[in-house]
Amino acid sequence: MNNDETKVRQEDSKVEVTGFEAKHYDTLMNVITLGWYPSFIRRVIDDLGLKKGDRVLDLGAGTGRNALLMLDKVGPEGEIVGLEIGDEMKEQFLRKAAGHPRIRLEDRRIDEPLPYKEDFDTVFISFVLHGFIQEKRDIIIANAARALRKGGCFAILDYNNFDVEAAPAWIRFPIRKVECPLAEDFIRRDTREMLKRHGFTRFEESRYLRGYIRLLKAFRD
Repeated sequence: MNNDETKVRQEDSKVEVTGFEAKHYDTLMNVITLGWYPSFIRRVIDDLGLKKGDRVLDLGAGTGRNALLMLDKVGPEGEIVGLEIGDEMKEQFLRKAAGHPRIRLEDRRIDEPLPYKEDFDTVFISFVLHGFIQEKRDIIIANAARALRKGGCFAILDYNNFDVEAAPAWIRFPIRKVECPLAEDFIRRDTREMLKRHGFTRFEESRYLRGYIRLLKAFRD
């Protein structure tokens, strides 16, 4: 372990949002991004390439905004299973999902072994993986690999890999002053190499925000 790795601890993470921020998460995201986020996440869900009848596992499902968008893609034959542990987030998820029997919420930590085995066509995780230390990231990736059917897709929406020091100030400042302290550790690692260690062999990606954000789709063929 190098000196950089010892600087970040799971206790430094901001991935588990609580309190006021959790209760008003969707609104705050809209305000912080000056209204950009809703159209952005719709574009991302389009880029997932979900099909009618697909079963999707949503890791760190938050308020359920993404689950509802994905449900439109998989239709009445498909299913969305969201995993979330935050009380405020779960309350919002359940309120949004009311009346949608094909959306299910489970109270499970994603950084502990999960019971699923070849149950899903897609596993999706949005701006959550960077908030864990590497040991826990590996557990999450292993959970996704086990949960996927043959040919399934693990879709990671998160920061791309780049040199933070060389990035423009409008990227560098929020990463170093606002974001989870674990974000920069995630950014400088090779995400594809992480995934290859767990049997993912083929990759596709879509880039956003001048390439600093990426939807990385990893497949186990």
